[in-house]
Parts: sequence; C-alpha cells; structure tokens
Amino acid sequence: MATVALPQTKAVKVRPTRQYDNYFFSAMALLILVTVVVGFARTYFLAGVFRAPLPSVIIHIHGAVFTSWIFLLITQTALVSAGRVDIHRRLGLAGFGLACLMVFLGVLAASNSLGRGFVPPGAPFDPKTFYAIPLVDMLVFAVLVFFAYRARFNPAAHKRIILIATISLMDAPTGRPPFAVITARPFLGSTFVLIFLLLLVAYDLWSTRKVHRVTIWAGVSVLIAQQLQIPIGSTAAWHTFATWMQTLARSSH
Repeated sequence: MATVALPQTKAVKVRPTRQYDNYFFSAMALLILVTVVVGFARTYFLAGVFRAPLPSVIIHIHGAVFTSWIFLLITQTALVSAGRVDIHRRLGLAGFGLACLMVFLGVLAASNSLGRGFVPPGAPFDPKTFYAIPLVDMLVFAVLVFFAYRARFNPAAHKRIILIATISLMDAPTGRPPFAVITARPFLGSTFVLIFLLLLVAYDLWSTRKVHRVTIWAGVSVLIAQQLQIPIGSTAAWHTFATWMQTLARSSH
C-alpha cells in the first residue's frame, strides 16, 4: 500500500498575547502613576494632599478625581489579569461616569486657574494662551473615552483607547519639575507623551508584528492636538474667548 508524504509546514511561534497584554498594560498603568506622583509631588502629594496649599477647593477636588482615575486604571488592569472581567465591566460603567466628571472638573479647574492668572512655573506662555492646553486636553480625553465606550466589547481596541486617553493627560504632570527641564524647551513639550505612545507602538510590533489601527489613529490624534494647542491659544479669537472666560471666572469668586 503506497503512502503519501505530506509536506511539513514550518511551525509559527505564536506569543500568548493575552498574557503579555496583562503584563504590559499593568506596567503602563503603574508607570503613569509614578509619573503623576513625581510631577505633582511638590505641590500635592508630598504637600499632604488634603493639606496641600492649593489655591481653591475646586483644585483639590480636581486633583482627587484625576488621581482616582489613575487608581481605577490600575484596578481595571488588575481585574483583567485576575480573570474577573465581570467585575471589570461593571466597574467600567462607574469609570465612564468618572471620566465625564473629570472633563467637567477639568474645565472648571482650568477656568479657575485662568481667573487667577496662573501658569505653571517656567511656562513661556501668558495665562490666556496657556488656557488652550487644558481645554484641548479635555476635548481629546472626552472624545477618546467616548470611542473607548463604543469599543467596550472589543478588548484590544478598548484598552488601547483608554490607555491613550490617559496618556493624553500626561502633559500636566510632565509640564512640572523635574520633567520641566525637558518639556519647557521649545518643541519638546510633548516629549513624554510621545515616549508613552512609542512604548505602545513597540509593544504592538513585538506582540502582533503590526501596529494596532487604534494605536495609530488615537495616538496620532493626541500628538496633532498637542501640537495645535499653542497655535490655537495664540490666536486673537482664542484670546477674546479666554478674556470672556477669565472675566466670568473672576466674577464667580
């Protein structure tokens, strides 16, 4: 009886993507936490949090809520790693509400700072120009969270959008010492945001041998928005708007 030898196929090594996803996204969440703590150490965390000499109650609330988002990110990645996706999804609904509150408080805090004429130490901008930075950040964050919510049943896309939405806020802690040694220089303001995004790109290439389409469009959107902040804030139309908001903020004190 004749036998037919079947051609041998070369085995393709497939990495356990889900396992490495747990490691990578957990590590990124912790790295973001460290960045936030270092950036706000002098003015908030090491100053005693609730006893920190912040200028208003709204800034205290803003700081507490935004910090809660980072801890929620860590909790959510830990739940996925532990296989408790059921709790992760239920907590995700609360997370969406927290994100909406963050946008509201972010605009309030930025307007409060504008009313006080505040800019971060070393920032080469006047308060009205600087006002464009947090408002654009809030717009980008809100849009990304919306798309993350829509993609909640697509884990690969959802977790990348949530991560990039959080990264889009990193110009706040990295705009302060000790990071300001770099970010205060011309054209280097988005350096750390770019580094975070490149880490995600590198992981995509390593784990799947291609960059996820969400990483591309969301990451590019964040970088473009950050490059447009100062040009927008320098326009006459923006200064007119900022002057109106400054008057409104001062009258509400």
